[in-house]
Amino acid sequence: MSGRRSPGTAVLHIEANAITPAPRASYKGRYGAPIDSPSADKPPIAGDFRTLAEQELPRLYRLARRLVGDDAEDVVQEALLKAFRSYDRLDDRAAGPAWLGTIVVNCCRDHGRARARRPQEVELDEVDEFSLYRKIADEDPFPYSDSLHLDFLHQFGVEDVRDLLSEMPEMYREPLVLVYSEGYHVKEVAYSLQVPLGTMLARLHRGRKLFERRLWEYAEQHDLLKEGARA
Repeated sequence: MSGRRSPGTAVLHIEANAITPAPRASYKGRYGAPIDSPSADKPPIAGDFRTLAEQELPRLYRLARRLVGDDAEDVVQEALLKAFRSYDRLDDRAAGPAWLGTIVVNCCRDHGRARARRPQEVELDEVDEFSLYRKIADEDPFPYSDSLHLDFLHQFGVEDVRDLLSEMPEMYREPLVLVYSEGYHVKEVAYSLQVPLGTMLARLHRGRKLFERRLWEYAEQHDLLKEGARA
């Protein structure tokens, strides 16, 4: 993929009274109307919000990248604008990081729905039966390895994993990213995504299985199942 940016490339300028994207002279809302800055007579919350946003921006950008790929910058921008407008209603400022994370996740979901992509079909029986650990042991792709399973995982770079995640159905990608990459508790994710806990646990299980199967398929497709493939 091309055109990727890191949060260090100044995704946003967070100023005293407004949030504006760095590379553009002005920002327009979703429907083309200019977004007005808060009036000067409102409570002085901009400084607090700026500090919070600057601290959390790398994490929020990383989270959005894992959920929506190259559209992460626009999604984070939208999320911070929404958060700024409602920051004065946040009673517990210590909960700010988790609150921002929830807004980013919701914006990622809105973004996915706006793209109107059909849900990807997954053969659940095949997914549930697949075991990456057993597959690697049976196929033995690195016969001279003393740490077979670790050597298999070391074939994948960050971009490989990111690409695999981006291709997974949203219902499995979201919980995998939030629980295993971002460290949220399963109950928190279930509550945030408004899914029963049992359903969320099932999605995590199937999501892990599906990700493992796609790791193996990716390795086959990219000729990674041999010694020194990524040396």
